[in-house]
This record gives sequence, structure tokens and C-alpha cells, in this order.
Amino acid sequence: MDALACIPVDELLSAYRNGRFPMCHEDGELYWHDPDPRAIFPLEGLQPNPRTVRAFRQAGFCTTRDEAFEQVIRACADRADTWIDERIIASYIGVHASGHAHSVETWADGELVGGIYGVAMRGAFFGESMFSRRSNAGKAAFFALCDHLRQQGYSLFDTQYINAHTRLLGAVEVPRGRFRALLAEALLRNARF
Repeated sequence: MDALACIPVDELLSAYRNGRFPMCHEDGELYWHDPDPRAIFPLEGLQPNPRTVRAFRQAGFCTTRDEAFEQVIRACADRADTWIDERIIASYIGVHASGHAHSVETWADGELVGGIYGVAMRGAFFGESMFSRRSNAGKAAFFALCDHLRQQGYSLFDTQYINAHTRLLGAVEVPRGRFRALLAEALLRNARF
């Protein structure tokens, strides 16, 4: 892939600071999105129920952070309907190298079975995508990420668009204006991933 096709790190970070993010569409073009309403996860209430915790334990899951970023983003792209192409992958690998994109991985028996990745800026985390190769493996990464964000003082966990899966995990929609106010407050925080 031609490195010139990547979105420059500074351009991506500037877009996130302003509430925008890129997606590849079916026509092969990259478009910037700024949805209204915007989907977020209210961090204070996100906890797995006891049954889910038991399922994680019985599956033998363990989670790590930033141990397999490229593997996670490639696994997220490995599905029939995806907005993640090679330009997106290369661009976010660049953002990861700059210290602003992160992953949480779920492992079982030494195998990567789930994960989530996104962009972190001060007190805001922008969730990009999640995958599971075993039941509940993506959820394990998601809840490990939520715990970490709370511990580090994050105030905003953006999930961009709501869908049936994110709604089940606890996502809610807020008007774009409310999202921008939450983002402005989060960008004043000094949280570190």
C-alpha cells in the first residue's frame, strides 16, 4: 500500500478533537463522519453482571493493553461488512505509534480471541471497533477497557453510532451539541491511557 494513502496522524487527531472520524464506504472512498445524534457509553454505569463475570472466568480469559494493536485492528476488519480498509489500518497504526491509539486484547490459551481499539485524547476515548472469535471475548475486552478508562480519569467514551450490540453494552445517544460539550470538557482533563 502506498504510504501517501494514509491519513496523516496530525489530521486524524485534529478531526477527533473536533468530533469527526473517517470511515471507508462501499464506493472505496474515505468520508469524514460527524453524526447527530452521537452514541456514547456512560462510563460510570458500565459493569458486567455477575453471570457475565462468571462466563469470563469459565472461559479462562485474560486481558492486556497494547500488546497486539495491529492484530486487533486487522481482526476488526476481517468481516464481510467493514468500513476498515488498508488505508484505515495503516493510518491507525501510525496513530498508535504516536501514542494516541490503543487496544485491549482478550486472550484464551495463548490465542487472541477478542479485542477493541480506539483513539485516546486527554479525557476522551473514541471507540472504533471490537471483535470476538469466542463467545464474550469482545465483551471481556470492552469491560476491561471501561475499568481502565475510569481508573485513569476519562470522562467520555465515544462509540460514534448506536447499533443493537452497542445498545446492549449500554450505549446511549446524545444530540451532537451535547456530545461536543462533553468532548470539550474531556479535552480539558489530563488523563493518560
